[in-house]
Amino acid sequence: PTPVNIIQERTIGPSLGKDSIKLGQRAMVLGMSLVMIFMIVYYKGAGLLAAFAMLLNLIIVMAILVLLGASLTLPGIAGLILTIGMAVDANVIVFERIREELRLGKSPMSAIYSGYERALITILDANVTTLIAAFVLAWIGSGPIRGFAITLSAGILCSMFTAIFVTKTIFTFIGQMKSIKKVSI
Repeated sequence: PTPVNIIQERTIGPSLGKDSIKLGQRAMVLGMSLVMIFMIVYYKGAGLLAAFAMLLNLIIVMAILVLLGASLTLPGIAGLILTIGMAVDANVIVFERIREELRLGKSPMSAIYSGYERALITILDANVTTLIAAFVLAWIGSGPIRGFAITLSAGILCSMFTAIFVTKTIFTFIGQMKSIKKVSI
């Protein structure tokens, strides 16, 4: 048994908490904007698709939080920021797999299908392990920790949906509308 000593204690007033939430929201918007710009510059047309998927992801997560009656706290904003990172990670994995398939000489549509198929297990593995950690945090934690875990869980589930299903559906739709000769990736 080790004694627990309180070393520091702080009280935050409502105005400081409000300022922190405002700064957190600003950081999220700035971070997401910079990530979108990077994705568009680096992955071109596919990056534009990834930016759309990230926006859709954020909208769906916010809708889920509204349905749950959750209020957006600073830990919740941190969960959303982490969700944006996870969404980008999934898109990067898919796009790099598609690039590998194109380097192997596959046709654009074949590379897209193979890229998504090969990336799926990696994306699932990364997201499921994070979900397990989030579920443990939600189960054991309370208050802000539970809010972070719930926001993160909703974000990861939506991220997998948008990164795997939505982007693949759009790629497939465009490919079926016209014969793709080159993938902008």
